[in-house]
Amino acid sequence: MTANDEYILEILESVGLITHKQGVQSLETARQEDKSVTDILVGNAVVSKLDILKALANQFGMDTLSLTGLDIPQDVVDLVPGDVARRYKIMPVFKNNNTLTVALSDPLDVETLDGLRYILKTNVEGVVSPMDEIGTAINQYYGRTGPSVESMMQEITEGAVRLPEGATEIIAAAEEATEADAPIIKLVSLIIMEAFRSRASDIHLEPMAKKFRVRYRVDGVLHEVDSPPKRLQSAIISRVKIMANISIAEKRVPQDGRIQINVMGRELDLRVSSIPSNHGESIVMRILDKTSLLLGLPQLGFFSDDQQTFEQLIGLSDGILLVTGPTGSGKTTTLYACLNNINKPDRKIITVEDPVEYHLAGINQVHVRSDIGLTFAAALRSILRQAPNVIMIGEIRDKETAEIAVNASLTGHLVFSTLHTNDAPSAIIRLIDIGVKPFLVASSTRAIMAQRLVRRICEKCKEEYSPTASELHLLGPAAALLQKATLYRGKGCAECLYTGFRGRMGIYEIFVLNDQVRNMIFERVSASELRHTARQLGMRTLREDGLRKVVAGVTTLTEVLRVTMGDQE
Repeated sequence: MTANDEYILEILESVGLITHKQGVQSLETARQEDKSVTDILVGNAVVSKLDILKALANQFGMDTLSLTGLDIPQDVVDLVPGDVARRYKIMPVFKNNNTLTVALSDPLDVETLDGLRYILKTNVEGVVSPMDEIGTAINQYYGRTGPSVESMMQEITEGAVRLPEGATEIIAAAEEATEADAPIIKLVSLIIMEAFRSRASDIHLEPMAKKFRVRYRVDGVLHEVDSPPKRLQSAIISRVKIMANISIAEKRVPQDGRIQINVMGRELDLRVSSIPSNHGESIVMRILDKTSLLLGLPQLGFFSDDQQTFEQLIGLSDGILLVTGPTGSGKTTTLYACLNNINKPDRKIITVEDPVEYHLAGINQVHVRSDIGLTFAAALRSILRQAPNVIMIGEIRDKETAEIAVNASLTGHLVFSTLHTNDAPSAIIRLIDIGVKPFLVASSTRAIMAQRLVRRICEKCKEEYSPTASELHLLGPAAALLQKATLYRGKGCAECLYTGFRGRMGIYEIFVLNDQVRNMIFERVSASELRHTARQLGMRTLREDGLRKVVAGVTTLTEVLRVTMGDQE
């Protein structure tokens, strides 16, 4: 049942297509079977789908149009990209002056017309056509593509399902299944395939009260996609749990698992997290693409001067290098890129992680398991006996771990780790607050780097623009840096899914400690005093580094402002 069902019944009853009794009966059946009233009415042959469309169209002052046999000019078809037509399930039919008319199946869906006006930058009006005719026209004028989630769900109802090319390896990751299970396996495979094609970093399967929502996180922003019907929720969640080798019988506590697959020739790891919620288990699959490990420092977003400084730091023989930032700011990717950069046969590298996200050749990786007593601290005490040159600690969370890391750095080991602080100087205060003696912090810490992720401008649709007065006002004194600069933004195209952005990069704040700063740490000065001194010594803030990349035309002013709102300088 949908939110518009009662309204639709009122319209059909007012025009005499159904009686009040038929409306009440269909509404009750729709609630019991979790279907829409239109499906119930058409299925019971009470009224035809075409008559329903005509009644709804008339109510909204729209015309109905049959696309069967209609010859649509190619110049009209070219006005709407194929992926937009498929995503919104519409078909352009003709254009008159500055108004484009498109066929859609649901006259109640005003959001589609608003979205098309924004994307196409033109006035859009709608006519109502049957969904099957729209689908046929899309295939005829734009060509057929691989199966969509929606078409596969339809085929699950009807029987056999065609599997998209490249998805066989995903099914191989699941255990033996019965013939009845095969369609669900293929649907899960397609969800993963489409996420990969969309460059998603996460897949979210979220049970709602009356729907089963599927969302992809692309470049840090969540996008909702075609969602399976609520009735398939349990089967889909069970299939994902089987693939991740976690218990399908346990639904009361959170569980974690992993899926290792090959998609279109790319090795992917999916880190699976399951947590119970009000309406069922919520599943998040983090897509870990091993090719990101091959990124060099320039691809991470370092400019040449920062890259040179950072390469000198990771080449040191001892000391602690900390990377700070909130969850999702790319700290792990940066650390892995560092390890990959210094992973040579003459160095022994050991990592302690919770969990191990990427498996690195030539590096010893320890997975923390608190349930059996293998904590960060316990693992660190043991691995020091393994005589490593470099140690990477996933995160410093407590005093014991921090003290072992400090002692390791003071005894000739290079230690990488992360902290959750908003800027680089605050990490010093955090370590002292945890319980590490100030003189140990000052003696062991070589440098701290804070970072954030900003979205890159899509190169296919980059255009010049002038910043607004409100944007410049938010910048304050820093606005002077942009006075003579040419700024860019993404207009939106098929390549970037009409967002104007494609991919992400880092902005960085590198705080290198010297004797003056160490003396200040001995004296337990505040974070604001440390930050002021760091600025005097030449530390570039996150916002300043971001503005350099705005001037270079690789990101937008809006993006930098979004992720550096805490930067008050």
